[in-house]
Amino acid sequence: MSANTKVEPGPHDTAAILAADARHRSGLWEPDVVYVRGEGVRLYDADGREYLDCMAGIAVASLGHGNERLAAALADQARKLIVAPQNVANDTRTRFVTKLFEFVEPPLERVFLSNSGAEANEAAIKWARVATGRNRFVALRNGFSGRSGGVLPLTWEPKYREPFGPYGAEVEFVNAGDEAALTAAMNDRTAALLLEPVQGESGIRPVPDSYLRLARRLSDEHGALLIFDEIQTGVGRTGTFLASQASGVHADIVTLAKGLGSGVPIGATLMTAAVAAAMPKGGHGTTFGGNPLAAAAGLVVLSELEERSLMQRATVLGARLMEGLARVGAGVVSEVRGRGLLIGVQMAVPAGPVIAALKDAGVLTIAGGGETIRFLPPLVIDEAEVDEVIRRSAAVFAAFA
Repeated sequence: MSANTKVEPGPHDTAAILAADARHRSGLWEPDVVYVRGEGVRLYDADGREYLDCMAGIAVASLGHGNERLAAALADQARKLIVAPQNVANDTRTRFVTKLFEFVEPPLERVFLSNSGAEANEAAIKWARVATGRNRFVALRNGFSGRSGGVLPLTWEPKYREPFGPYGAEVEFVNAGDEAALTAAMNDRTAALLLEPVQGESGIRPVPDSYLRLARRLSDEHGALLIFDEIQTGVGRTGTFLASQASGVHADIVTLAKGLGSGVPIGATLMTAAVAAAMPKGGHGTTFGGNPLAAAAGLVVLSELEERSLMQRATVLGARLMEGLARVGAGVVSEVRGRGLLIGVQMAVPAGPVIAALKDAGVLTIAGGGETIRFLPPLVIDEAEVDEVIRRSAAVFAAFA
């Protein structure tokens, strides 16, 4: 066969699809399932098997799969206009931003749009540096804020961070909830304190409200900014639009991504007007960020959150799912924690084999830190589907008891 011959795998040729897909993986992982379509909370692989998707692209598919309203909005926008950089005005982007600020309270009044969570966090770091004139940051142990070069210094996990150092920023890590350590770490050289209100990758660990209040007070005392990374926790997943809203604590900068586009790449760095004004003209920019296609997706997500009461549903159905998983996991589950549909199931046995068995049983999940399994279903999951997840999980847990 010629090196230039193009092979098109058949619609159900799993082996051929995986072989072709290997070209972009660079040895990072070895998938054994090919997902080809979805409908609501359900995914289907190339062999026709059905799965209840409790991973949702790692909290991305907020509206589930195959959402007709989202697909129609994207198609309509693609026919009208895809490209409109942020130095020109665009009607769809304006409607999206206007709607976004119906969900976000002052003092957050400005937004910079980008393409991902890592980009949103990198923008937050740049704005913190220029607004304070400082280059020292405080972040939380077990926090995760991205793998790109600008934000990687603030991501705790050594396997992600250490191979690529040294970095230009000074970062001190403290334990979430350790108020004495946070007090000692904050000083007048600190540009910003960055934290997730609920730590995601480390196993869905809510940060205490009292700690968030202390973070706000210390930031004010030292002239530092408070940044909430709500990439995974935002856009209604925890039952409020921002997880931090439940605490009543307001940050100077909040970052969003993941569920904001329900699969369409988008990032948002929300900030106060004072912080926004600190950036010199041309000091930050983007080619693709805030494009009309992503804005159209974001507008549908926000509209669906409101019109279908998805945040309230996340609260009610999240509690139902947490209670059910704790009940059927007796003997193998040591703790179920989280908020809304951001759920961590702490296993008393190694999590890896359980995740594999759940997939075999048709429930897709993802690992978290410390033998935790994350359940992150789309916000459109219904009561019957929650109960089906619990039933399938019960059979798996029983096999490991």
